[in-house]
Amino acid sequence: MTAEQYREAVEWLFVQAPNYQVDGQKAYKPGLDNIIRLCEFFGNPQEKIRCIHIGGTNGKGSTSNMLASVLQEAGYTVGLYNSPHLIDFTERIKVNGKNCDTGFVYDFIKKLKQLPEDIQPSFFEFTTIMAFEYFYQQQVDFAVIEVGLGGRLDSTNIISPMVSAITNVQLDHQDLLGDTIEEIAAEKAGIIKPGIPVISGDEEGPVKKILKKKAQQENALFSDVTGTETHLQSDLKGNYQKKNIRVVLGIIRELQKQDVNISEEHIERGLMHVHRNTGFIGRWFEFSKDPLTICDTAHNQAGLEQVFAQLNSLNRRKHIILGFVNDKKIDDVMRLLPEDAVFYFAKPAIHRGRHPEEYENLLKEAKINYTIFNSVQEAYLSAKQECMKNEMIFIGGSNFVVGEFLEKNLEISE
Repeated sequence: MTAEQYREAVEWLFVQAPNYQVDGQKAYKPGLDNIIRLCEFFGNPQEKIRCIHIGGTNGKGSTSNMLASVLQEAGYTVGLYNSPHLIDFTERIKVNGKNCDTGFVYDFIKKLKQLPEDIQPSFFEFTTIMAFEYFYQQQVDFAVIEVGLGGRLDSTNIISPMVSAITNVQLDHQDLLGDTIEEIAAEKAGIIKPGIPVISGDEEGPVKKILKKKAQQENALFSDVTGTETHLQSDLKGNYQKKNIRVVLGIIRELQKQDVNISEEHIERGLMHVHRNTGFIGRWFEFSKDPLTICDTAHNQAGLEQVFAQLNSLNRRKHIILGFVNDKKIDDVMRLLPEDAVFYFAKPAIHRGRHPEEYENLLKEAKINYTIFNSVQEAYLSAKQECMKNEMIFIGGSNFVVGEFLEKNLEISE
């Protein structure tokens, strides 16, 4: 297999299957019928691996990577399934921090082309069965599986995990999951299964009540970790990671009850070596020190609130590069924008990226200092030129903005 053959195979996958990353709502295929049939076609690999299932609106990516890092420090072989990817497709499926082998991806896509015509999976269903099969072939000790979207009808919900976790529930993807926090909580609670313990990191009373009720209905042990005090820190530096660490600790305590050997030293080392162990970037990621450049993939109101609060705590003039996709409620975001910053808006280079001209009326109402650019890279180069000593640059608003920025600049910085 050549690099060109691999690239063509992945392009076929993106074109062949409806892809939420590119197409948005029309690519979303709720329900488990397809993934059940896919798994049966491949011999149900998900039944042959031990899984941990992590859902929630924000924090599930950080939580799953921190957990994987701790398990690796404990000497286990760990599969990790995350989405979306920032730069390369193989980031979605990792074993001990190493991206999925391109040869496996190429061969697996060839097998997908042989599926019966009456099975027409989405892109996410394709990648989910690919992850299960890869983890089975790699004989992982544990597979940490991040929910894609929602929970109840998400493709990953076919697994029977050792423990489940729901980091939090916030307003996001209302077009698919429901208009209210309660409706979304009910969808997220769908990953709670009979007799399988669930960890909750949610501080919202109504949400906690819904999750707890679902756990009681399923006779599943419910652990609320919101009041847990811990001195532990992580090399993932966002202030919001303190909440995610509590969820990780809750999962670990449950795994320890199930005779998984994890020491306190493993936990401390794992939390402090997430980037080294898993390659995880994009969450309050310090791209450079001169000028100080931070990027973060927070993309909904709740996530951006926390990111902008941390930005405001930094006593520096800020150059902020933002871009959004079509389904985000930008008017909610406008109220969060830091004062006295210079803003650079650009459309993410994907089909459902939203051009800033479409929401320029909101920018004018916000009375901010802004310029619109044709691309994220153009915005970054302008910000870098304008950024004075002791000032800083921030890049965010979408996974795709951060991914686009890193793809263009990460190799240069290294």
